[in-house]
Amino acid sequence: MIFPSWAIDKKVSDILVAFEEYIAVTRALDSLTVSSYLNDLKQLEDFSQKPLLKIETADVLSFLSTFENKRTLNRKLSSVNTFFHFCHVQKFTHEKIRIPMAKLPRNLPKYLSAEEIMEGVSLIDKSTVMGLRDYALILFLYASGCRISEALAVQRSDILEGWLKIRFAKGEKERVVPLAPLSIEALEAYLAAQDMSSSAIWLNYRGEQLSRISAYKIVKKYLGVSPHVLRHSFASSLIIGGADLRVVQELLGHSSLETTQIYTHIQKQNLADTMRSFHPLA
Repeated sequence: MIFPSWAIDKKVSDILVAFEEYIAVTRALDSLTVSSYLNDLKQLEDFSQKPLLKIETADVLSFLSTFENKRTLNRKLSSVNTFFHFCHVQKFTHEKIRIPMAKLPRNLPKYLSAEEIMEGVSLIDKSTVMGLRDYALILFLYASGCRISEALAVQRSDILEGWLKIRFAKGEKERVVPLAPLSIEALEAYLAAQDMSSSAIWLNYRGEQLSRISAYKIVKKYLGVSPHVLRHSFASSLIIGGADLRVVQELLGHSSLETTQIYTHIQKQNLADTMRSFHPLA
């Protein structure tokens, strides 16, 4: 049995409340992730038909075996592992339980070169306010590496002296990134032409905050990709330019370096291309 008898006597609800506080406050996970973790634990409890504190390792493995999709399995496993880690640290469990994640095929991120992005934005008609907005938005996404949700939440006061403060980041963690001069120039031109009084930057023609769907359509129209590809392009440009992986991790707001390491293949490819282009024996 994973849990000692004295822990089982403790109310499950008390432990779950403490666990929720741990992942929401100490781990600083966003509200949707917190809800998913708690739902996964409830799903485990329903599957095993046992109270959560009487579940054994075999029950967990049986539960996980019902998920064929490895990404789904790993998401459930993240919830379970985090819960058991919390219980072990709090002395609620006899043993330290950690079930290894399933290995996933690594999907290489799609990205655009700077030349491709600049060629796309050159098609924008900058004689109109909406054209200036579209031009500024695309350069802003490429220059900052923001997630689209982060970019759309940016307000005028979040940009100061060439630095961008990202307040509504994933996991509710703030970070600060420098903006390239060309992006700042485009942003200033757009804001100077815009006569709408709003603390938000990215607005539609009615003066309302731009929606994710509208932002998607703007990037798709000129570049043929989703806004998230510009985030990959930002990271890829830095890696190709020789940036340290940990710096890229900080700029992207990744909590783990492992997440950022998906871009290392780009660095290797760049080295291989350079070798083929310049070495006499290549």
